[in-house]
Amino acid sequence: MSFALEYKKVKRTGLLPAFLGGGIFAALVPVLNMAFRSEMYTRMNASPVSILLGANWQMMSMLNILLIVVGACIMYHIEYADNAIQKICTLPDRESTMFFGKTAVLITVSILLLVMESVSVFGCSVYWFGQSAELYMELLKNFWFFLLFMLPAVLLSLLTASLCRNMWISLGIGVVCVFAATMIPAQNFVLTLFPFALPFQMSGNLSDNVIRNYAIACAAETVLISLLEVLILKVRRWFE
Repeated sequence: MSFALEYKKVKRTGLLPAFLGGGIFAALVPVLNMAFRSEMYTRMNASPVSILLGANWQMMSMLNILLIVVGACIMYHIEYADNAIQKICTLPDRESTMFFGKTAVLITVSILLLVMESVSVFGCSVYWFGQSAELYMELLKNFWFFLLFMLPAVLLSLLTASLCRNMWISLGIGVVCVFAATMIPAQNFVLTLFPFALPFQMSGNLSDNVIRNYAIACAAETVLISLLEVLILKVRRWFE
């Protein structure tokens, strides 16, 4: 019920067209890169998916995270506009329910982004490298990997947006965090656990043991951020 309600709220905000347009733009990144520099990549000795993601994923993931930050800001801006969130608090419902409903919506549109990008990588792989039996499994593995790594960023973006009545403050914080994440060295495991840095990681560059550690860290961050949001909402309610 909460998911359906939150979806109805964002239908008129332009969130869905923004994610659709952003997804198309991100999906075009590997297509355009291969169209102009295909000879350089087709000479590489690696799997097509690894080559394409290695060349394009940093730009694609940055677009994804920026869309997530903007989406979170939009979703809470409609609640703070005209003090709508104060009216919601008078209803027999919890703010945390609204938060997790928004989380479900934002994750759903993030999946849409990943599906569009996966289709683009698949098309580029088949067109420039040829089809192979391992292509489907490698794409599916990367899809779930990227989705898992997006979850902490989704939750942290929504947590920040829920705390700021002014959308520009939460947007500014999110953008600063995204660009700070790009400065973190990929070799430093601890620093890359920063939620906005996680989506830049690629499974092809990591061993199975490191991937398992990242998966555990992502699950732990997801739970901790969710608990922190619930606690913050309760404390804030006491002082309002």
